[in-house]
Amino acid sequence: MIGILLITHGSFGEALVQNACHVLNKRPALLNQLGVSAQDDPLDLLPLAREMVCLVDGGEGVLIMTDIFGASPANLAMKLLEPGRVEGVTGVSLPMLMRALTYREKGMETMLAKAVSGARDGALNMLKDV
Repeated sequence: MIGILLITHGSFGEALVQNACHVLNKRPALLNQLGVSAQDDPLDLLPLAREMVCLVDGGEGVLIMTDIFGASPANLAMKLLEPGRVEGVTGVSLPMLMRALTYREKGMETMLAKAVSGARDGALNMLKDV
């Protein structure tokens, strides 16, 4: 099973984890989050972030999900990426997280594609696209 680590602004990642638990009616294994606050120096968080990657790695790799590309959480995540073992996506949303949780037994490449499509397909104009 591929582990998932959310690195986000403030408590956004924790809110996503709590909502995923609500939808699934349980806490998924190998899922954790790290919130970066305005006062944090991302470089000071790097050792903790590395430790958290190890905590969620069940042996099949880790997907790091972050909110805004170019912002501090994503810049921190970039320092952790190892192609094929620790991958990353930005623009995390609940549809993206749910899709990643659903497909993490199917391998990293499939999980990455499904997570990104979950974010894209989860954004709809409710009066025009449904």
